[in-house]
Amino acid sequence: MDLAAIQQALSREELDGWLFFDHHQRDPLAYRVLGFAPGRQVTRRWYYFIPRQGEPRKLVHRIESDMLAQLPGSTVAYASWKEQIAGLERLLEGSRRVAMQYSPNCAIPYVAMVDAGTVELVRSLGAEVASSAGLIQIFEARWTPAALDSHLEAGRRVDRIRREAFERIGARTRSGAAASELEIAGFIRDAFASAGLRAEDGPIVAVNENAANPHYEPSREQSREIRGGDLVLIDMWAKLDRPGSVYYDITWTGFCGDRPSERMLEVFAIVRGARDAAIARVQQAASAGRNLAGFEVDDVARGYIARHGYAEHFIHRTGHSIGEQVHGAGANMDNLETYDERRIIPWTCFSIEPGIYLDSFGIRSEVNVFVDERSARVTGEIQKALLLL
Repeated sequence: MDLAAIQQALSREELDGWLFFDHHQRDPLAYRVLGFAPGRQVTRRWYYFIPRQGEPRKLVHRIESDMLAQLPGSTVAYASWKEQIAGLERLLEGSRRVAMQYSPNCAIPYVAMVDAGTVELVRSLGAEVASSAGLIQIFEARWTPAALDSHLEAGRRVDRIRREAFERIGARTRSGAAASELEIAGFIRDAFASAGLRAEDGPIVAVNENAANPHYEPSREQSREIRGGDLVLIDMWAKLDRPGSVYYDITWTGFCGDRPSERMLEVFAIVRGARDAAIARVQQAASAGRNLAGFEVDDVARGYIARHGYAEHFIHRTGHSIGEQVHGAGANMDNLETYDERRIIPWTCFSIEPGIYLDSFGIRSEVNVFVDERSARVTGEIQKALLLL
C-alpha cells in the first residue's frame, strides 16, 4: 500500500477519506489495494479508514484483533454490535464525504463490493458515501512497466498460437476432412500450457451460428464440426504463468475456403471500420492530452455500426478493462451495458472489440489498447481482412 499516494489522490478528489470494509473476503479489491492477505478466514467485519491527512484507523473484532496487523494505523476493537457502531462513528469522526467500494445504481458492478446495508450504516453516521471507482482505477488498474512487458510477451505467444490454430483448421478443411470446435479449443489450451501461459477459462471457438453467440464456448455436450464453407471465430485470452502478469485478449475470424459470402465480407468490413474508428479516437485524445471517458469510445464504435444499419446486432459494450483478471477494474468502453464515465488514464489497458451478430454467423474483431502519458497503441497484431483458411 502506498499511503502517501492514496492520500494525495483523496485530496485531488476532494474526499475526506477512503473507508475499506470486508466480511468473509467479499471485497478482493480491498486486499489488493491495501496490499495484504488475511492470515486466516475472515469471519468478522473489519473496517480500515484512510483519512485525507493523518494516520489510518482500524476497527476490528476482538476475536480477530490481529486481522489488520500488517497495515499501519491505530486500532479499536469491538465485540457487540453497539460497540461496532460506536467504533465506526469514531473512525469516521470529522469526515463528511468518504469513498467506498460502491457504485450508484450499480453502474460499475466491478466496484460494487459493499452491501447496501453497510452503505446505509455509514450514511446514518453522517457521512456521504462516494464511489471509489476512480480511486480503484488509479490503484488497481494501472500497470507497472513489468506488467506491460508481461502483456507484450503474452501477446507474442498468443498471436503465434492463434496463427497455428487457424492453420490447423485450414489444413484439415482443405483436405476435405473436418475439425471440431472442441478439438481446436483443446489444441489452444495445450499450446498455452506448453508456452508458459495460463487462462482461467476459454477459449471460444465458434462456427457459423455459434459465432453469433458472443459467449459461446464449446464443450463435450455442445461442439460443432468445422468444414469447408464455414465461418470460424476464435476468442482467446491468456497471461504468463507467473505472479503479477496481465492478460492479452483477442478475437479473430476466418472462412474455411476462398469464397466467403458478400454478407460476410460486408459485415467484417463494418466491424473493422468500427474498431479502427474507436482506436483512432483514443489515439487522438491521448496525443492531444485530452480527457476521454469510456462511454465516448463506445459511442464512436456503436455510432459507426449504427450508420451502416446494424445497430441492433451489436449487443455488448465495445471493450473492457484488462489487468491480472481478463476483465479488469479500470474504465470499460461502455455506453450500452453501463454508462462508464471514468476517464481513461495513463498506464491502463483495455480491449476494443465491436461485433455484429446475425442469425447465421457473427463477426467480432478484438484488439488491446495500452495508453501512456502521451500516446495509445495497439499491443499486438491487427486483423485487416477476413482470414481465408
